[in-house]
Amino acid sequence: MANSAQFKDGFWSSRDGLKLHYRDYEPDEALSGALSGALAEATRPAVLCLHGLSRNARDFDVLAPRLRAQGWHVLCPDLRGRGESDYARDAASYTPEQYALDLTDLITAQGLQRFVVIGTSLGGLIGMGLASLMPERVVGAVINDVGPWLEPAGMERIRDYVGQGRSYPTWVHAARGIEDAHGDAHPGQPLDFWIGMAKRLMTLSSSGRIVFDYDMKIAEPMLNLDLAEQPDLWPFWENMAGRALLVVRGSLSDVLSLKTLAQMLERVPEAEALTLADVGHAPTLDEPEAVAAIEALLARVA
Repeated sequence: MANSAQFKDGFWSSRDGLKLHYRDYEPDEALSGALSGALAEATRPAVLCLHGLSRNARDFDVLAPRLRAQGWHVLCPDLRGRGESDYARDAASYTPEQYALDLTDLITAQGLQRFVVIGTSLGGLIGMGLASLMPERVVGAVINDVGPWLEPAGMERIRDYVGQGRSYPTWVHAARGIEDAHGDAHPGQPLDFWIGMAKRLMTLSSSGRIVFDYDMKIAEPMLNLDLAEQPDLWPFWENMAGRALLVVRGSLSDVLSLKTLAQMLERVPEAEALTLADVGHAPTLDEPEAVAAIEALLARVA
């Protein structure tokens, strides 16, 4: 888990009155190297880390402190209904469009003129949306195991477990439960890995049980999604052209297919791709190859 001394908790308000939370990993002047704080801000974009559907800001507990230590200003929001952000009054607002609007308000409030999106799954789709809403501000993106076409089998698997409301008596029990659900995506991982995953995904409830750290109602909009007739997201991907782009795919992914990845690279040839062996949906972005590729992308936009 991240050391809370490495980040500050921040909050902003959504247009429908929710109090939303983010972690602010702001490097101090010493971490920015020879650059002064103002000069570092002028030459380096911020990094906006966006988690997946049932995740939260803790998804980046390893990556964010590492980037902060290299002098990057990293923001990790909890989307509405997750982590320390308020739950929505209307479950119909749990949509990528609303998440993107929420984030534009955070970006404006923080005065981020240039930023790189690192988005896992749902977070990657939101990142593409932000590039359409704020095209002059998004200078690069890491799109983690998602694309303009979502494989129906993978989406059906996600629908089967999101919003189920399971709880566990101990972290070891929780870890085994997470492994049962996601073991195919991370084969051969030890118990410590799954305990770490459980602590990212779950929290200790007031009753003393360990529960998932999100509003179970986030699943409701997914139930109405026609997986065979998905909205056309290709224009959003094509709009990403002209930026530093990295698409990360787990070789075992059932959400981002090789066919879709190939089409993404064909339509936006400057995008780079990284496939991680023996990983499914979704890579944690703690993998050494992923970290190296992310750091290389950031070096290009520094």
